[in-house]
Amino acid sequence: MSDSTSENVVIIGSGPAAWTAAIYAARANLSPLVFEGEPVGTELPGGQLMLTTDIENFPGFPEAISGPDLMERMKAQAVHHGTRVVSELVKQVDLSQRPFTITPNYSPAVTAHTIIVATGAAAKWIGLESEIRMAQQGGGVSACAVCDGAMPFFRNKRLAVVGGGDTAMEEAMYLTKFASEVVIIHRRDSFRASKVMANRVLQHPKVRVIWNSQVTEVLGDDFITGLSLADTVTGAVSQLEVGGLFVAIGHTPNTKFLGGQLDTSEFGYIKVAPWRTSTNVDGVFAAGDVIDDYYRQAITSAGTGCMAALEAERWLAHHGIGEAPVLETGESSIATAQD
Repeated sequence: MSDSTSENVVIIGSGPAAWTAAIYAARANLSPLVFEGEPVGTELPGGQLMLTTDIENFPGFPEAISGPDLMERMKAQAVHHGTRVVSELVKQVDLSQRPFTITPNYSPAVTAHTIIVATGAAAKWIGLESEIRMAQQGGGVSACAVCDGAMPFFRNKRLAVVGGGDTAMEEAMYLTKFASEVVIIHRRDSFRASKVMANRVLQHPKVRVIWNSQVTEVLGDDFITGLSLADTVTGAVSQLEVGGLFVAIGHTPNTKFLGGQLDTSEFGYIKVAPWRTSTNVDGVFAAGDVIDDYYRQAITSAGTGCMAALEAERWLAHHGIGEAPVLETGESSIATAQD
């Protein structure tokens, strides 16, 4: 495919970062093409917010909004401004020559002058059918305490956290603001978290630890009522009454399809330039949770999606590709800003 028929920008992903990038790119007359993915197991187009019932911390929604509704509104806004959407996963990309080649699961491959990777990071789950069912139906199982812990549903209840790393410690400490008690369930007899973080948790009066235990079942029909636990040393079985479960055993960035062509951290997150979204491949940008192992919030993902679109616009303008952006009065474009 010749350069003249290549896409200006292809966005891979469908969470807050992807749709925000699409909105900005579409309004700049770049006619972005988004590969939003398709359902695979617990992963749905829209990312982790598809498992979030009520979002109370995204600006502009004082009465809260569900994760699926927010993603649908973002997508509708992007489409309204001219974004085209393909509901397929991308199975591979070729970044070795320009224009880049993007190969989806079923449709013919397309080429693009710039790519924005916004594929997010998948939460690691325990792997129980009851756990996934509760997470999908909003029954009190979550993989993000900062996202969901402040909701009225979880307040003044005993809440459980599964994990033993720094993330689990942070989740547990955050939940102490709202829970009557926080119970950490860990399969070993010591935390792998840093000593400072572990000590903070162990010294907190609201925190209790159940060592050498793993969750074998999430109890309840529509809403969680408790957990079945198994002792990893003796095999003894017990039950714990809880009003919420937060799984904090890590995330896996969705980067397998890249085939190692972009530099990543030791944990698999795509490396970008400081305060930028540019990667080690010129013309390829990354945004959202696929670059973020720290904040992992919808609003921060949206912010980096905006950054990636502006940087892609600037890259295209610098190379004389794509249309000039249409600006409203008082706006300025990064494509015309001084370096």
